[in-house]
Amino acid sequence: MGRSRYRILPDNNTYFATCAVVNWLPIFGRTDLAQIVLDSMKFMHERKRLVLHAYVLMENHLHLVGSSENFSQEMSNLKSFTARSIVDFLTENGPNFFLEQLKFFRKKHKKDQDYQVWQEGFHPQAILNGTLLNDRIEYIHNSPVKRGYVECPEHWRYSSAAQYIGLTGVVPVEILA
Repeated sequence: MGRSRYRILPDNNTYFATCAVVNWLPIFGRTDLAQIVLDSMKFMHERKRLVLHAYVLMENHLHLVGSSENFSQEMSNLKSFTARSIVDFLTENGPNFFLEQLKFFRKKHKKDQDYQVWQEGFHPQAILNGTLLNDRIEYIHNSPVKRGYVECPEHWRYSSAAQYIGLTGVVPVEILA
């Protein structure tokens, strides 16, 4: 999981989590790189490894509410697979700028890798009640509105907000009532 003061509670399996790109690099402004994360979340959701309840992918970070019997391991798997895929894609297709930045901002203790895509950890917050669940989902869905990217949450393509009003989304979610 990386170094974090946050812990996964053994008796709860629904969490709000945030994963940020090193130095907040805006790599997901490129649709091909964003698609790697979206496809990976879809894969994990379809296989019930990580059940997604809400998400938003911004240009430099991901917020989600998800459930899993081993949330920490599945988040680690998601970050590891997407990082490798992003580095492979950038190595083949560029731009070199992002690769150089991912190399420059790699933590020095990570001697077994040349690049680091994600910041360490994912800051899980256990969802212990319906109020907190609603608060986190609203926060997730309103992130692009707050940034001024869209007027309505459901207009952000890389979000589950559309599904919460009955429309189709990019990645399937299991809506919690």
